[in-house]
Amino acid sequence: MVSTLAEKSSYRCHLAQFSRGDRRRVATGILGAIFSQAVWDSMERFIENTMYAARWLLAPIYLGLSLGLLILAIKFFQEIIHVIPNIFSLLESEVILLLLSLIDMALVGGLLVMVMISGYENFVSQLDIDENKEKLNWLGTMDSSSLKMKVAASIVAISSIHLLRIFMDAKNVDPQHLMWYVIIHMTFVVSAFAMGYLDKLTKH
Repeated sequence: MVSTLAEKSSYRCHLAQFSRGDRRRVATGILGAIFSQAVWDSMERFIENTMYAARWLLAPIYLGLSLGLLILAIKFFQEIIHVIPNIFSLLESEVILLLLSLIDMALVGGLLVMVMISGYENFVSQLDIDENKEKLNWLGTMDSSSLKMKVAASIVAISSIHLLRIFMDAKNVDPQHLMWYVIIHMTFVVSAFAMGYLDKLTKH
């Protein structure tokens, strides 16, 4: 009991050593620390929400790809309209070149659709499609890694068609240019294989 009274007396003496200004500064410091933490937490939430909402800036970019698809469709039918009046006078090699050109544009169109839809779904928001509407079988199953590989494979396919068109008309192509076409195509092929190998390594 005596010890407890002595401790209380010592504690009161210790408090008495602090002036009113000292106690006010201590209280202000504590409140300032609490307020600073609250401000920092609020700022952190604001930054995180802003960064997360910034993904919607990609939406008009993906929408713009649909305009590119429209331009590609116009050029596709323009090629067909131009060739129809001369269809009976075309040589077989010219028909093959025309078909390869159309296939090339079709592959580019497929690449645009894949990047537009998968990119939107992966980086912006999931597509809300009615159940009674037809859905693409790969929709919702392609992540960013799969999309990257699909794009690489599509680029190789497009390059192959383009190179085949050049070989079909090789007599009118400079050998130096032909060599560079082959080198560029092989670069695409090697890059696609390297990306696939690295992707396989990262998954294990």
